[in-house]
Amino acid sequence: MDWIYAVSGLTVGLVVGMTGVGGGSLMTPLLVIGFGVAPVTAVGTDLLYAGLTKAGGTVARSRLGSVNWRIAGLLALGSVPAALATTAALSRISSDDAHFGAILTTALGVALILSAIALVFKERLQRFANNRAAETVAGRVRHAAVLTTAVGALLGLLVTLTSVGAGALGAIALLLLYPQLPANHVAGTDIVHAVPLTLVAGAGHAVAGTVNYALLGSLLVGSLPGILLGSLLSHRLPDAVVRRALAVVLLAVGVKLVM
Repeated sequence: MDWIYAVSGLTVGLVVGMTGVGGGSLMTPLLVIGFGVAPVTAVGTDLLYAGLTKAGGTVARSRLGSVNWRIAGLLALGSVPAALATTAALSRISSDDAHFGAILTTALGVALILSAIALVFKERLQRFANNRAAETVAGRVRHAAVLTTAVGALLGLLVTLTSVGAGALGAIALLLLYPQLPANHVAGTDIVHAVPLTLVAGAGHAVAGTVNYALLGSLLVGSLPGILLGSLLSHRLPDAVVRRALAVVLLAVGVKLVM
């Protein structure tokens, strides 16, 4: 076990536990840029890392009562089949293909930039969602359910390709679709939904041989206690400062990868 990887896992786990955001957004670029891991291996390893880490967060969040299981289920209804279809498509592509690696790096950069933008405008979107909350009527519930499943499918595609998007983009979608959902429940539901999505996508990468298990073990040593502690702190600390700092980091890394 490499202690540097364990510390990295602990740090990212804390951020994910507090905000519901930052798993793939932080860990994948850290592995690619900081530790020189091949993009496809970084994505595959991070997906399993995120799934197992957020499983620990699910336990903490469920005990705190900050999970909407129905919404998480609707998201998974779209994301899990999309993840399976995407991993099937990826299995036909050689992980050693340099062209594919370049495409994956660019896609990762774009996903990070979108996540950073989502984090920056989260408060404005929250206000917009709150303003339209009064307009929500019973007849729109079914409409919201269909949109939630469709959003889940888009997240399944994006997360399987890049390991990024389940946190920040998923949270923004929940804010817009369910404006009356409390902030803690948004983060908790986001974390719970990410578990089946990332585990299914990670399993697909494992079958394809793009997971580094020694690296995965080192990351989990730090991340599991990190997300449990972060989940507990989320009910006591405002996440605004963490979210803004995270957005700056994601934007900088995303631009670097795209360029």
